[in-house]
Parts: sequence; C-alpha cells; structure tokens
Amino acid sequence: MVGMQLNPDERIDQLYSQDIKIIQSPEVFAFSLDAVLLADFARLPARATSQTVDLCAGNGAVGLFMSHQTHGQIAEVEIQPRLADMARRSIELNQLGDRLSVYEGDLADVTQWIPKDSVDVVTCNPPYFADLPDSQKNPNQYLAIARHEIATDLATVVATTSGLLKMTGKAYFVHRPDRLGQLFQLFSENRLAPKKVRLVYPKPHKEANMVLVEAIKDGKTGGLRFMEPLTVYDAQGHYTPEVAVLLYGRA
Repeated sequence: MVGMQLNPDERIDQLYSQDIKIIQSPEVFAFSLDAVLLADFARLPARATSQTVDLCAGNGAVGLFMSHQTHGQIAEVEIQPRLADMARRSIELNQLGDRLSVYEGDLADVTQWIPKDSVDVVTCNPPYFADLPDSQKNPNQYLAIARHEIATDLATVVATTSGLLKMTGKAYFVHRPDRLGQLFQLFSENRLAPKKVRLVYPKPHKEANMVLVEAIKDGKTGGLRFMEPLTVYDAQGHYTPEVAVLLYGRA
C-alpha cells in the first residue's frame, strides 16, 4: 500500500504461502516459525459470525496468518503499544481491517472489550520462560517481555482463554515441551480438556523444542491424540517439505 509509514528500524516481510505482508523490526519484534506453525495448527470456523481471539499477539503475525481460514472476526490482544501499532499497520497493509482488530492492553482485562463466554477459538503464542530471579533476560525490554513472563504468566493466559471461550470452544497453544505438564495442569483447573498434541523437532535426532496443543472447553476427558511429529530441518539443513510449503507455498 502506497504511503504506509515505517519507522526507521522497520521492514516489510512476507509470508509467501499466504500472500501476507507484515511489518517487522529486529529491534522490537519479528515473528518466528512458531507463529507460522500455530496459525497452521489452529482450526477456525469459516462462518462470518465466528469470533477468534489471539492473545500475546505481538506484531499480529498469528492473526494475520490465520485470516484466510475464516470469514469471521479475529481480535488481536497485545500489551506493548509499539507492537500493537505494528499489528494495526500490518492489518491495514493487507486490507483486512473489516475482519481483524487490535486491542492494546493487558490480556487479563480482555473482557472489557470481548464478552466472556463468547469466543469460538482462542490462540496464543505466550512467553516461553518463567520470570525467575535468576532468569537471563534480554536487555531489550520488548524482547524480554515477549520471551519471559514479565507482563503475564501461563496461569493467567489459560484462565483468560477459558473465560473467553464458549462451551466446546477450542484453544490452540504453542509452547516448550518442558512446560507441557504445567499447561495440562492449568487446563484441568480451567475447564479445558487437551485433545491434540504435536511435537516439533528442530532437526533429525534432536529433542523436540516446541509443542502445539489443542484443547476444548468443557470437553470430555480422555481421547488425547498425538499427531505425527513435525521436523523443521532435514539432515542437510534445508527446510523439510511440510515447513517449506507453510513458508513459501511450495516444497
């Protein structure tokens, strides 16, 4: 779009598989593969009356990358004003303002914008690391907040997710495998039943470093399915065909 204002440290990148452009800044925030994988893993209702909420939205990557799945509304919730502004401009850049919106503020306060028990799908790529006294944090505050539980924590994210969802609404998370036990415990405390798990491996013969999880509000216990694992790079260091298609639209 002609006339789109970029800050000096910003650039426009593209997810070619979805023909989505996104404003990025290495100084502030740039999406990584976990956002692409979460957007692909999530399943959104196609109907125009549906409501999806993406928590910890950052620069809006997950919501933008899911937008082709639905004719409904997608709300993005982000606490950092600079990132929320980047998300708004990326929505404008892709001419998706009729369906995507950004709410700037603490996700714990989300029901001031979106009614409780009204949402079909909630997605979240939360900060991966607990905010412990001895945690090594990035000196860049933007990146520290994105990676560490400084502005929110997993318990708040899960409770907020459950509060937003309708009965049988679905939640989709990407996180670290070493926090899967905690995530499941929080699900059980917040009326969420895990239904699908997919482990993501960086390359062959390495431990998984990401996990994708689907949960259903007030779903029946049991029936947990482990999907085929995903490996990002092959032994030669090239993207595997599935990941290449997600990024570029072709292997």
